[in-house]
Amino acid sequence: MFIGICVVDVTAHLVTGVLSGEIKHSFGAESCSCAGRAMSPDELVYLGILAASIPAGFLFRYLSPPGKQGAALLLGLSVTIATCNIHTLHSLVTVIGTWIIIKSSWKHAPALSLSWTFLYLLFFRLVTWFGLPQPTPFANAVQLLLTLKMVSLANEVKTFHMEKKKDVSSFSKSPVVGGLSGEPSLYDILSYSYCYVGIMTGPFFRFQTYVDWLTQPAPLALPGLAPCLQRLKLVPVYGALFLGVNSVFPLAYVRTDDFLDQNYFFRLFYMIAVFFVFRMRFYAAWCGAEAGCISAGLGCYPEKALCKPGGGPTVNYSPDPSVEEEYDFKTIQNIDCYNTDFCVKVRHGMRYWNMTVQWWLHHYIYPNSPFKAYALKAGWTMFISAYWHGLHVGYYLSFLTIPLCIAAESAMEASVRAKLGPRGQNIFDWVHWFLKMRAYDYMCMGFVLLQASDTINYWTSIYFIMHIIAVCCIVVGKVLGGGRREGRRGEKEEKREGGKVEEVNKKAGEKTD
Repeated sequence: MFIGICVVDVTAHLVTGVLSGEIKHSFGAESCSCAGRAMSPDELVYLGILAASIPAGFLFRYLSPPGKQGAALLLGLSVTIATCNIHTLHSLVTVIGTWIIIKSSWKHAPALSLSWTFLYLLFFRLVTWFGLPQPTPFANAVQLLLTLKMVSLANEVKTFHMEKKKDVSSFSKSPVVGGLSGEPSLYDILSYSYCYVGIMTGPFFRFQTYVDWLTQPAPLALPGLAPCLQRLKLVPVYGALFLGVNSVFPLAYVRTDDFLDQNYFFRLFYMIAVFFVFRMRFYAAWCGAEAGCISAGLGCYPEKALCKPGGGPTVNYSPDPSVEEEYDFKTIQNIDCYNTDFCVKVRHGMRYWNMTVQWWLHHYIYPNSPFKAYALKAGWTMFISAYWHGLHVGYYLSFLTIPLCIAAESAMEASVRAKLGPRGQNIFDWVHWFLKMRAYDYMCMGFVLLQASDTINYWTSIYFIMHIIAVCCIVVGKVLGGGRREGRRGEKEEKREGGKVEEVNKKAGEKTD
């Protein structure tokens, strides 16, 4: 799904030091501009919260469902109040507003909750214009993740009521996958919103995933320590690479006049180093955040449930006492480090990055785009993702370059690769992979530099090379006859690769939300 990098987003804000991962949306962007210096107190707090959540998770496995719900709420709310102080009111107002919307009109709750939470994000970011104090980075992290949760919750509630009406009219129970069994109370919504798991670091998870966690029949019997250690084993490597390369290639140097005096190839190479630092930071943060979910057992489902990151089970399943179940944590998987680096296409690379937020974008934003053309729908999703990240122009410059890159690779695949033999396609794929990585390097600079002037100055210093290559690929594609098929090809691939949840359920005669 092309929407991946857009969401570099919620987690991106927490990895400011080695771990600005999920908070990058709220804090990460600004933190990215502070390369080459010691970790700040805020960054150390983020790191401490992330580290403490891992051992705490194992203790929650011993609690009953009501005890787990109350303790998770108390711990999460305590962390929020301690770090956000008075700014905790922003998240509370968002939750109460969403609850009122759901109670008032569940039919229109998805659209109204999206409007409400996104408009409140605008107020949240411009709060100083109204004479109110600037929210802390911690409050920003909480607000961003809460926005995703509230929109998802509204959609889940609407699906519940629609399926309930079908049940009444047809006198049979609908086999909807992962649907709610009842409308959540205000206490349930508050508990979900302030659950300590991933409250600042993510990953995103649905309300039904949260309910399944509370009601696990035998949490102590579920896998925990082994998958947790497996997810953490490379974190020291990512952290060391982040610190080492960041010290040699600090981002702040890009803004200096001395940088512009360097030769062209040095300036071009610098974006490769910056994106490498960026990836190592997020790899460490997201793997750590996933470990916090794994230790608590959140997102643990049988493999036969065919879970999707962010969405959870895609088929109905029932335990089989006669066989030993195999479990996985795909529901809370937020990063696939290997495939992020080594997949061939731009659209594929995004599928493996910030995976839970990709699911959110793919299910709640992309299908509801006001446009029908694939390129325009992609651009709309990029715009919404950029807005969610923040108001810095660098976000928009980067994210809105993604549809151009996807159009370029689609054109070249249709007009060149399709006409090559096996050996030629292999060579094409290696060149494609190289350009994909350079495209991400290029777009990353806008994301970390933030300011329009800094981003344009850097892209100017390398002569907008990736924009030029992308446009040239599109032109070549049209000249060679691949241009007409480009849009339809992208649309089909998006439906085929990003819509597997719906395809699986259709085959099973089921329906997801």
